[in-house]
Amino acid sequence: MTAVRWGIIGAEPGTPMPFINYAGKSIAIKIVYYGPGLSGKTTNLRYIYYKLDSSARGELVCLETETDRTFFFDLLPIKAGMIGDFKVHFQLVTAPGQVFYEASRKSVLRGADGIVFVADSQIPLLDANLESFDGLRRNCLQNDIDLLKVPLVFQYNKRDLNYLIPVETFNNLLNPRRAPWVEAVAVNGVGAFETLREISKLTVPVVREKVFGGRPRTEPAPAPAAPAAAPDAGAGPAHPGPTTRLLAKSRQEIEAELDELSKEYVGR
Repeated sequence: MTAVRWGIIGAEPGTPMPFINYAGKSIAIKIVYYGPGLSGKTTNLRYIYYKLDSSARGELVCLETETDRTFFFDLLPIKAGMIGDFKVHFQLVTAPGQVFYEASRKSVLRGADGIVFVADSQIPLLDANLESFDGLRRNCLQNDIDLLKVPLVFQYNKRDLNYLIPVETFNNLLNPRRAPWVEAVAVNGVGAFETLREISKLTVPVVREKVFGGRPRTEPAPAPAAPAAAPDAGAGPAHPGPTTRLLAKSRQEIEAELDELSKEYVGR
C-alpha cells in the first residue's frame, strides 16, 4: 500500500497534512474532537454513526485500557465525496478527556487536519473547559500544530440543561478570534451534523490547496448531510450502534493502533 502524509518542501510548520493513499486514490482527513471528560465528544460520533447510511461510514472503533472502559478514541471513517480523482474519507477521532490520559491526548492529536473543541456548557465546569483548552494549546505545540492556522470549530454542548455558561462568555474566553461555533445538544443529535459541516468547510479547501494547488475539476461534498428524519431536541438519545473495541496498554500501543487504523481505513 502506498500511503504517506502529504508534505510540501518549504511548507510552514503547523500546516494540515492529509493522509494520502496514491495506489487506492483516497485521501483521509483527520478531525479530532477534543474537550473535557464527559463533554459529549463520543456522543457526537455515536449519533453521526447511527444516522449515516452504512454505505457512507465505516466501523466505530474504540480503544480501551486494560482495566478501564474509558475510551481513548473513537475512529469513525466517513465517505465524503471527491477531490479531483481522489475519494475523500473523514476520520473522526475523539481525544480522551480525563487529565490522567495526557499522553494519549497528545498521540491522538498527531497529524490532525482539523479540530473540534467540544465544551461542556454547565457553569460548574467552566474551569474544566479552560483547563482542557490550555491542554489543547500545549499538545498542539508539542505536535508542531499551529492552533492559529489549523481549522478549528467550537461546539458548545449540553445547551438543554439549566445554569449554562453564556455563549458570549465562551467566545470571550476560548474563542476571541471568533472561529465558527455551534450550540448543541449532542445526546439528541442537535448540532452534531452542523458541527461536522462547519469543520469540513474549513478543512476541505485547505487539503484541496495542498494536494492540487487550486480548485479541482470535481467539487467534494463538504460533509455527509444530516438525515431528514434526525430527531429534534425533544427526542431521546440515538442508539449507539455496534462498536469494535480494541485493547491497548501503553502510549506506544496507542500510537501503533492509530497508525494501523489510519492505513487500514484510507485504503477502503
